[in-house]
Amino acid sequence: MDRLTMTDELEAIDDATITKRKIDHTLARFSAAHDELEAEEAKKRERRERFAARPAALLEQTRTALQRVVTTTDSAPAEAAEEPAPQTRLQEKKERKTRQTAKAGRIAAAVVAALVFLSIGSAWGAQTWFDAKFNTVASLDEDSADIQDAAGQTGDENFLMVGSDSRDGAAAEDGVGDADGTPGARSDTVMIAHVPADRQRVVMVSFPRDLEISRPECKRWDPATSSYSEESAPAQKIAKLNTAYAVGGPQCVTKVIQQITGMKMNHFVGIDFNGFKSMVDAVQGVTVYNEKPVDDTTLGMIIPQAGEVRISGDQALNYVRARHVKGDPTSDYGRIKRQQAFLGALLKTVMSKEVILDTGKLSGFIDAFAKATFGENLGIKQMMTLAKSMRGMGSDKVKFLTVPTTEEANKRGNEVLVQSKAKAVFDALINNTPLEEKAPAPPAGETASTPTSSAKSGGAKKSSSSG
Repeated sequence: MDRLTMTDELEAIDDATITKRKIDHTLARFSAAHDELEAEEAKKRERRERFAARPAALLEQTRTALQRVVTTTDSAPAEAAEEPAPQTRLQEKKERKTRQTAKAGRIAAAVVAALVFLSIGSAWGAQTWFDAKFNTVASLDEDSADIQDAAGQTGDENFLMVGSDSRDGAAAEDGVGDADGTPGARSDTVMIAHVPADRQRVVMVSFPRDLEISRPECKRWDPATSSYSEESAPAQKIAKLNTAYAVGGPQCVTKVIQQITGMKMNHFVGIDFNGFKSMVDAVQGVTVYNEKPVDDTTLGMIIPQAGEVRISGDQALNYVRARHVKGDPTSDYGRIKRQQAFLGALLKTVMSKEVILDTGKLSGFIDAFAKATFGENLGIKQMMTLAKSMRGMGSDKVKFLTVPTTEEANKRGNEVLVQSKAKAVFDALINNTPLEEKAPAPPAGETASTPTSSAKSGGAKKSSSSG
């Protein structure tokens, strides 16, 4: 019996003993593993507790630092109590300088942090507010079959800008007429602002309002409600460009311009006369340059002197509308030249430090612009892309063009597109190749104004060159 209770391993080993020892060894290994896991878990808990306490510690450190920043004086007794031994004047001076430098650094850090926070918050808030003010109207057709080499135009920004003569909502004091006297709406101004993907140039192309077009079928447009009806206006083989807006609104104008150019319009900006003046007045006028006084036989004397003149909202409105200015080569071309000059001057004014750094002027302009404009794919980011592109380039990189025409009205009183020259211009924009200073003469007998095939591109890949 005593032998059976011995614990040394010299005893005779039978199957039961072997099984018992295996169980004991297994339990010992499990126990050791359990102890190791428990120790590791304890370490993890400790690390988690330290990590959880860190934000509170940082918050307390920040609070204490801010308290130090705003504290203007320290009590003399406290300073004396902290100093273990008297210091020389030089040591005191060095210590004061060190404390002042540290304090200035903390103040600067706090100010910079506050400014960064406020600027980010203000920018986000301003962008949200600004974008919300735009009146979004269906205008684009980015999947149109008329777009040539759509893949090659990736990254390009094409703004189709239309100035409408709608008088809806205009007051008598606005001086632009009213909807009763001038019903409906026509596009007095049609212009493309092209910013290629490489952002190396900006090309502004204007279209005469009397350009002869082949107008496609379009849904009818109601300018009073900025909406389309289910009824469609039939296609018209021969029509003026400005009737496209009158009949079918932004969508119809976009269709026509994409047919003529083959370019993908990805932004539409519509501006009504009503509210235009307040945009100019918000920045306290815009400076324009004229070689001679601007005297219109219908609107009267608009600008009585030559040279640089700062014009008000009233003058600016007449300046871009005038079609019967004495000395103009044609009613459309003189006005287009003034419109292009004014647009450049307005963008230059808005992007100047006198406006950007003046909260009142900038907010006033943004508010006026948002109220007077409508369209699709518009917002502060998109408009800043255009404005900054034009502002940051020299005159050799910002080109103003008018779509090539015969420059003489036909028997219907319409401007006739020169197909070969127009194709050369728009192919250069689509492919981002240099614009020819002088396009080749049109083939003999070319007078057709139907533009549906004028912008067919050969599908050439974009070049990195710019002109």
